[in-house]
Amino acid sequence: MIRLTLPDGSIREIEAAQSAADIVKGIGMGLFKAACCVKINGEVKDLRTIINSDCQFEVCTFDSLDGKKTFWHTASHILAQAVKRLYPAAKLAIGPAIDNGFYYDFDLEKPFTPEELEKIEAEMKNIVKDGIELEKFELSPAEAIAKLKEMDEPYKVELCEEHVDKGEPISFYKQGEFIDLCAGPHLMTTAPVKAFKLISCTGAYWRGSEKNKMLSRVYATAYPKAADLEADIKQREEAKLRDHNKLGRELEYFTTVDVIGQGLPVLLPKGARVVQLLQRWVEDVEQKHGYLLTKTPLFAKREFFKISGHWDHYLDGMFIMGDPYDEEKECFALRPMTCPFQYQVFLNRQRSYRDLPMRLGETSTLFRKEDSGEMHGLIRVRQFTISEGHLVLRPEQLEEEFKGCLELAKYMLGTVGLLEDCTFRFSQWDPANPKNKYEGTKEQWDHAQEVMGKILDHLGLKYTIGIDEAAFYGPKLDIQYKNVYGKEDTLVTIQIDMLLAQRFGMEYVDVDGTKKTPYIIHRTSLGCYERTLAYMIEKYAGAMPLWLAPEQVRIVPVADRHLDFCNELMSKLEAAGIRATIDDRAEKVGKKVRDARLEKLPVWVTIGDKEVENGTVSVSSRREGDLGSMSPNDFVGKLLDDIANKVK
Repeated sequence: MIRLTLPDGSIREIEAAQSAADIVKGIGMGLFKAACCVKINGEVKDLRTIINSDCQFEVCTFDSLDGKKTFWHTASHILAQAVKRLYPAAKLAIGPAIDNGFYYDFDLEKPFTPEELEKIEAEMKNIVKDGIELEKFELSPAEAIAKLKEMDEPYKVELCEEHVDKGEPISFYKQGEFIDLCAGPHLMTTAPVKAFKLISCTGAYWRGSEKNKMLSRVYATAYPKAADLEADIKQREEAKLRDHNKLGRELEYFTTVDVIGQGLPVLLPKGARVVQLLQRWVEDVEQKHGYLLTKTPLFAKREFFKISGHWDHYLDGMFIMGDPYDEEKECFALRPMTCPFQYQVFLNRQRSYRDLPMRLGETSTLFRKEDSGEMHGLIRVRQFTISEGHLVLRPEQLEEEFKGCLELAKYMLGTVGLLEDCTFRFSQWDPANPKNKYEGTKEQWDHAQEVMGKILDHLGLKYTIGIDEAAFYGPKLDIQYKNVYGKEDTLVTIQIDMLLAQRFGMEYVDVDGTKKTPYIIHRTSLGCYERTLAYMIEKYAGAMPLWLAPEQVRIVPVADRHLDFCNELMSKLEAAGIRATIDDRAEKVGKKVRDARLEKLPVWVTIGDKEVENGTVSVSSRREGDLGSMSPNDFVGKLLDDIANKVK
């Protein structure tokens, strides 16, 4: 008898080995029709999987993330099959599920036009209507490579050849005449993919490197019900209105220039002012929390990064000045992170336990050689500025200091209005392949992750686990955020490091007079300022909160005869530290007010004969509407209160 433990703790018994699909049918045909995949002992598996031993058994429908990804992965195969039917010469690359749908990369002579995408959609409907079964089969690496060469699929051959040394069977999925190299899981048939939409066709380098060929990437999404697809499309249309890459340029927060380079945005005065305000605020708050401000070099010699381990583990992601492989000549690299530089502050003299915890903070400009295909507005760039910090501490101080880092990050993200949409990920190493990416031994990693897991559980934090998402020197807590299109990135990280202090010879004299190696917490409090600005533009649709608005107040005179009063009000506002301008253009008042609204200003005031006569201002607020007339002093006082309280 085989015992299956279901998510509610109940036990279901089967007499002999069965496929997961048959087990789900036994539970209920309604559940089977909704099932996309299953989890066996927490691992996502195909419904075709044979269950032959006791296990934890969970059915995943489209309502779950794993179910969605299985559904979308199958839809990507339907897309590829349709393309191969209509364009037999197209070469297949990859077609994964992503956060809000899926894509497939094709090698074509030219990208698909909108009309061609419509033809592909029509063929996909035929494939779904036929309800084609998906069949899984496996071949040895040699057989798999031979088959893919016979199919004339060079990109699949390249992927397959990377697994030859492992000697493990290579899996394929077949649906009708279409065969694709794939690990799965997949739906049982194409029939459930009732509603889908091909969103766009863009260029994407093979494997994300500009050294490789540019492919045509078709983005798409799919749902079991047409109503869900319609809601998704509507949300995407709304997202376009908030997309920082479009809105941030229209409102003149930033721009990019081809001859400067990809991933190197220019912050225009509005964007630069918001970032400046955020930086000053973060530095002031961190100082109140006991952080010591540092300022360290932007680049260093090759030998420095060899000590830290970045040369061995991060070389491809660094900008190098000189020949990295010529040991006879001096070679420098722009810094991808600040940690080894800040360690020198600790190492400046002998330290004792009384110096710990030492909290070091820096507004750091960093440089990372991101792939061209990964660049996106301000969210993923090659040069960025970050609220970086490192805490050097005794082991017994670890939990309290980690808690302080988390609380500080939550406070800052909450203040700028992003926290409510954040999620938390406990990023761990991949023990199956430790040597290529990670420093340290399995015992050291197990210890670090156990310690961090206990801390997160003590704090009662709800988190997901990300395997192979750790830094090369230790596990980390990532605070994640999604852009308007559902693409997830990391805003803030808090990392536990038990390895790098030893590499740099960092020691402190403990209470008993012995020398000890400290622990280190790597952390950011608000993260990358450019990325934060991007997310705030999207969150507020470009309408920045009053305290962060580049222009907080616009004064609108009705006529030139009112300018003297406007200038008096301007002087009061400037004296109070409020950012204001006077719109003295030769335009009608209605147009000036419309422009203030279109530029998403927080507050504007109009000054006419009545206001000059009464010594008042007529106030309008983006957030509160028409506030009527008030004295200049009351107006300034209200603004200062709202700014101090950081009213959204």
